[in-house]
Amino acid sequence: MVRWMCNVKQKDRVLSKDLRERLGIDDMILILQQNRLRRYGHVLQKEDIDWVKKCMEYEVEGSRPRGRPKRTWREVVQKDCQACNLNRKDAMDCGRWKKLIKIGWWVDECLFWYQLIRVVPDKGL
Repeated sequence: MVRWMCNVKQKDRVLSKDLRERLGIDDMILILQQNRLRRYGHVLQKEDIDWVKKCMEYEVEGSRPRGRPKRTWREVVQKDCQACNLNRKDAMDCGRWKKLIKIGWWVDECLFWYQLIRVVPDKGL
């Protein structure tokens, strides 16, 4: 769709990143990261007795099947928070959390950490 909007064919060898910059479109990874962090902030601001917060903090007993375990939502959100240098205390202040997760001021820093995390995976995963 982006290539069609810019009237560029694949044989022209133009990077998708350059086309998104031309149109002023944010990277999809960053948009998904922002949405996860926004939802995480909502969950953290709920009371401890709320079922949504209980579900997030629930640990399933028993062993996992063989092979590499699937990533949980909580693990992905923790990586996002680590990449953007955010913590739980920040989420308690609603206005501050909104400013911190907005795409813009932290994009370059998050992209750097996201690429670093993808290149150097955790030993536990």
